[in-house]
Amino acid sequence: MTSFQNKVAAITGAASGMGRTLAIELARRGCHLALSDVNEAELVKTAEMAARHGVKVTVKTVNVADRDAVFAWADDAARDHGKVNLIFNNAGVALTANVESVKIADFEWIMGINFWGVVHGTQAFLPHLKASGEGHIVNTSSLFGLMAVPTQGTYNASKFAVRGYTEALRMELEMEGACVSATCVHPGGIATNIAMAGKIDEAVTARTGVSEADHKRAANKLINVTTAESAALQILKAVERNDRRVLVGPDARFLDKVVRLLGASYQVLVMRQVRKMNASRRASPAVAAR
Repeated sequence: MTSFQNKVAAITGAASGMGRTLAIELARRGCHLALSDVNEAELVKTAEMAARHGVKVTVKTVNVADRDAVFAWADDAARDHGKVNLIFNNAGVALTANVESVKIADFEWIMGINFWGVVHGTQAFLPHLKASGEGHIVNTSSLFGLMAVPTQGTYNASKFAVRGYTEALRMELEMEGACVSATCVHPGGIATNIAMAGKIDEAVTARTGVSEADHKRAANKLINVTTAESAALQILKAVERNDRRVLVGPDARFLDKVVRLLGASYQVLVMRQVRKMNASRRASPAVAAR
């Protein structure tokens, strides 16, 4: 897909972050939009910003973990716009928890959005993409779909699953000779609200001696590497090139090389860095004052 002009793109998680910047950039290129999120107020703001570029924008409040809701939205989008060419399965959430003690309800919550949301979006929109004659599926994994990190086991599980699912999907579409392709997105640290809006299990704060607020602030600072606007441009360039995989940000590209070079031994370096970071957080004035 070398042009987005007069195409129709559906985007999940469009109320903020990469979802919002993808919507605005696509609109700037003449692409009509079907947008969804659970945050209705911010979703409407995204729609208003995108509509300024003269494209048709429709919105629907959708929880991507709800299969029936996603399928209903896909049918609505195809009916309202006459076609759908792209689906960006972008919605995602964060959870910091130890593998041993994570609550099953929290594990199901993150998998429902990060993984099953991708599955629901792919299966709901794929028939419409095929009917359009030219389509592309863009599924958001993560740098943490390439490497694992302590306390991120549930997030790792969801994002590794997206990676495997999307790579298999891409091969199946090619073997079928379909008019639809697929790209897996692996963002590194993107300046979005995902860390501040995420959940942190109390077992993590108890074990590390670092408060939930300090965990979130440190994580938010750590991911502030690439702007959401830059991420959107990199993702759309990958779609134009029909890339199988796109590593978004210098940290994603660097750490992917580290994992490839070291194999499983990268885990030793990760543990060393995490221990150092935890020690630094415990020693910070904000923590010491409590």
